[in-house]
Order: sequence, then C-alpha cells, then structure tokens
Amino acid sequence: MKLRKLQKNDAPFMLEWMHDEDVVRDLKADFKDKTLEDCERFIEAAQDLSENIHLAITDNNDEYMGTASLKHISGGRAEFGISIRKCAMGKGLSRLGMSEIIRLGFEKYGLEEVYWCVDPVNKRAVRFYDKNGYKRCSCPDGVQGYSDEEKERFCWYSVKK
Repeated sequence: MKLRKLQKNDAPFMLEWMHDEDVVRDLKADFKDKTLEDCERFIEAAQDLSENIHLAITDNNDEYMGTASLKHISGGRAEFGISIRKCAMGKGLSRLGMSEIIRLGFEKYGLEEVYWCVDPVNKRAVRFYDKNGYKRCSCPDGVQGYSDEEKERFCWYSVKK
C-alpha cells in the first residue's frame, strides 16, 4: 500500500465505489449521480494540495483502491476523510491509508490536529475507528459544513500531534 497523487486513470475505479450501494449507503454525501467526468474533474482539482489533500490509496500494483483526504486545512488542523472500493475492504488498506495520511498531515503539512466524524448509522465505520483505537470527542469548535443536529448526533474523533 502506498499513497500517491490521484491520476486520471483512477477515475473509473473512483466511480465504481461511488455507485456501489454497499459502500456509500451510510455516507453523508450523495454519490449515485456522479459521472466519470465528475471524477476526472475532482482528480484534476486534487492536483492542488494547498487547501485539501486528496491522495490515492493504492495496492502493490499501483491500482487505485480508494482516497484518503485531509480537507479544509486551516489553523493547523484538517478534517480527515476516506473512501475505499469494496474489493479493498478487509485487507488493511483503510487502516494503513488512514495512519499514513494523518502522519503526513503532522510531519509534512505541519498540522496539529486531524478530526473527523461519522454518522452512527454507519456501524461499519464506527466499528473500524473504535477497533483501531481512535478516541471519540465532541465536535471541534469552528467546524463548518454540518448542521447543528449533525454536530450533536455524529460520532466525532480527533488525533492531535
């Protein structure tokens, strides 16, 4: 497993997980209407690593397996996000991709905190974060893009340098 910049040839694999109901069922965003062109535009925009860092999680053959992200980078902190293809689930790629992008956030990008949340209905994700020892917290101050109800209801996690 390694992380690398997203490449245009990753787009069909990205679209695969976006249209897989088992993968996206409990995610906050709606991906079912995304197109190959949407994925290509996302990949093109992801080449700029100044405000958001979106990197491909790849297998040993450099095939795209998912995306690990640090979003909304500001004030020494960022929001973590991850998506993974169904064929990559249960192989340790999520765990490795997550730990590597958090490490990069601290060591390469100078972050002091990485936080994220998950809807408690997404039991697979909650189980993953809890099993891997990530500590729950309350919603960090200043988080944007979530309703007051989501800030209260979601399970929040944070890792500090």
